[in-house]
Amino acid sequence: MPVLATGTLLLGRQPGSGYVDPPALVHRGDGQVMSLTPLLYAVLEAVDGERSFEDIAAAASGRLGRDLHADDVRTLVDTKLRPLGLVLMTDGSCAEVGKASPLLALRPRVVVSKPELTRRITAPFALLFNPILVVVSTLAFAAVGYWVLFDKGLASAAYDAFQRPGLLLAVFAITVVSAGFHEFGHAAALRRGGGTPGAMGAGLYLIWPAFYTDVTDSYRLSRGARIRTDLGGLYFNALVALGMWGLWLAFRWDGLLLVIAAQILQMVRQLPPLVRFDGYHLLADVTGVPDLFHRIGPTMRSFLPRRWRHAESRALRPWVRVVVTLWVVLVVPLLLVSAVVTVVALPRILGTTWHSLTAQAHLMSLASQHGDITGVLVKALAMLALVVPAGGMVLMIARFGRQVGMRTWRRTAGKPAQRGLAVVTMFAMLTGLAYAWWPHGGNYRPIQPYERGTLADALPAAVTAPSPGLHVGRQASATTMWVNDGQPLPTADHPVLGLVVAPRTGNGPTWVFPFNKPPAPGPGGNQAMAIATQDGSTAYDVAFAMVWADHPTVLNRNEAYAFASCKNCRALAVSFQVVLIVGHANVVAPQNISAAVSYHCLKCLTQALAVQLVVTLPGKVDHSRQVALDKLWAQILVFSHHLNGMSFADIQQQLASYEQQILAIVKPLLPATQNTSLSSASPTPSGTPTPSVAGLAPASASPTAPGASGASGGPSASSSGSPSAGSSASGSPSPSPKPSPSGSAPGSPSPSS
Repeated sequence: MPVLATGTLLLGRQPGSGYVDPPALVHRGDGQVMSLTPLLYAVLEAVDGERSFEDIAAAASGRLGRDLHADDVRTLVDTKLRPLGLVLMTDGSCAEVGKASPLLALRPRVVVSKPELTRRITAPFALLFNPILVVVSTLAFAAVGYWVLFDKGLASAAYDAFQRPGLLLAVFAITVVSAGFHEFGHAAALRRGGGTPGAMGAGLYLIWPAFYTDVTDSYRLSRGARIRTDLGGLYFNALVALGMWGLWLAFRWDGLLLVIAAQILQMVRQLPPLVRFDGYHLLADVTGVPDLFHRIGPTMRSFLPRRWRHAESRALRPWVRVVVTLWVVLVVPLLLVSAVVTVVALPRILGTTWHSLTAQAHLMSLASQHGDITGVLVKALAMLALVVPAGGMVLMIARFGRQVGMRTWRRTAGKPAQRGLAVVTMFAMLTGLAYAWWPHGGNYRPIQPYERGTLADALPAAVTAPSPGLHVGRQASATTMWVNDGQPLPTADHPVLGLVVAPRTGNGPTWVFPFNKPPAPGPGGNQAMAIATQDGSTAYDVAFAMVWADHPTVLNRNEAYAFASCKNCRALAVSFQVVLIVGHANVVAPQNISAAVSYHCLKCLTQALAVQLVVTLPGKVDHSRQVALDKLWAQILVFSHHLNGMSFADIQQQLASYEQQILAIVKPLLPATQNTSLSSASPTPSGTPTPSVAGLAPASASPTAPGASGASGGPSASSSGSPSAGSSASGSPSPSPKPSPSGSAPGSPSPSS
């Protein structure tokens, strides 16, 4: 008499199935879930270890509504159910069956909690899925997440964690534990829906360590219960974030906010339905298709005209077929591109990993010499974080190659022509891999900070056309400056080794200065940058801005940079910024910076002027003063378009006049003490030493005037002639600044203001 194999569970037809004719599901003892036809499932359902083949035929006939004979049942059991490992062999053993081994699976994995223990420890957590508690917790998490990401920010949290390595280790430990708690959420949600969770454990998914929970029993539940099981892990991530926010309220350790950010990142990583994460299972349960990856082949074949009406192509319900088709069209190209980029970029990744490992090992050695155990642990974690992704990539590529090779070899058995073609194709692919991975041309060079890292950059140089300008590893041309020291200029026949600093982008003049180009202005920033690199040219840039600040932190930057490297050229940069702070601000630290640099210049002049006016207003400006400010600012913008040809002193004087006019408009809004301070402020500038730029000696000072609270500001003027450079920075209070002009004649030393 037939006997079910140990561990075989009959799950029945999945409620809410996306198939037109829903298959019946069976859970095999090794954890594999299989779908059976109604005939096979009816026969298997009648097997109880006591019924004979005649009795099984009678029971199955009643379920199917059709007559079955004992010989039919015997044939089905011997040829189908026994080889599948669902029914024991005649000698009482179980057939050796090959378990499905998809590439995107969790392997290897280790069981941490057996099913009995999982059921006991997750039972209390099912209470957390009370509908009212779920709604309140979700809204609270949304508010906390918005506060952390868009209001509080993570800069202070990162600073706090890195200043205290012990706290950083605690953040890492909590994040790892929360990943396990995520699996508690799936198991508890399954218990809430009436299901029974299985084993819990850990393994390696693609390139990352991951925890898992066996929730196969959810196939018996309704669609809503399955969706709750899929989202249970994300819900528990939200609970962890709320708990960390509570600890932050109690202790005010900003480093704890990194745990909240880690929960949000983990949720974002889980949601895309590309690989077997929560988003994938959620889409599978919404559509009622248990394994979406098994539908890739039939869906791709359904694109062929002769397969449009094939039964395999029409097995899904119409709306489910549309959703699955869109998923296949999105996922297949993404996975193929990811695989190609991973294979091609593997040498660079390994080279970067090795370079970073040696650097971290050196830092860990220094920490060990100083007895810093916490620092040693932090560096060890950093090294582990470097090794795991690189090792995972190598493992994934090896696993993929092995699977494709074995599958191709089996399918071409007894087909000499196809096997020969497969061997030639594999040999060509291996040759290409050997060329891509063999050390040559710096392909194992560590990734540099100035590289873009686009998909086009990952392809061979023969495929992509180089963009204009100079780039590492590509041959191009650019205009450069050579010192005339009596030696002949280099030629193609007599080259001379030279150093040319290439720009970060191919736009604009070639960057020839021995320091990094100033970064673009950030939010609330204002920047003027004039660069002259052509002989006899005049380059000027103007940036005027009025900023209304109503945030607790005011860190606006106003920058003017003038750079020249040529003959008989001039570079002029003027940056004027008005910052009007409305209400109370906790931190007010504006920055006003100017720098004028002449590098290998002959008879050239560089001038930079940065003027920043900062005024704190008790409240919003009334309509009449707003109109006056708008009218005045329109005049200022007209003035900004006519600076070419004006002298440096005239520009300074006019900007000082505009500052006084702005202060005159807003002065009645300020308290009486501030009005008195503004009236009594001395307009006489006082020199203040400033730091040098890029290692060059300072050649200018920031003219500022003493003042009181309520308004601050002042100009930062820099000017240099060949071959010196200057810089300055100013942020001291100056409600009524009146700078003295500064400049230098071509070829003369650079004076300071």
